[in-house]
Amino acid sequence: MPLSHDAKGGGTDANGDRSSDFCSYCYKDGRFTHPRLTLEQMIARAQGKLRQMGIPELIVRRAPAHISKLARWKAPHSGRKRAR
Repeated sequence: MPLSHDAKGGGTDANGDRSSDFCSYCYKDGRFTHPRLTLEQMIARAQGKLRQMGIPELIVRRAPAHISKLARWKAPHSGRKRAR
């Protein structure tokens, strides 16, 4: 979820601070909520949710390009491990 649409303003780091990298659905208390989720699984999940929300199919099909660029799927940030 884009942080701009996250009602909680982002996930939380281990010290309780808001994360500026990860949403509240994905990241809580300094850990990913689904640590074993693969990029492919995340894409499928996101596309399913977008379809449930009635988002136009053109946007749903563009989601993978955006999801693959998220911080979670890049090199580890500040000691955080990538999901595998």
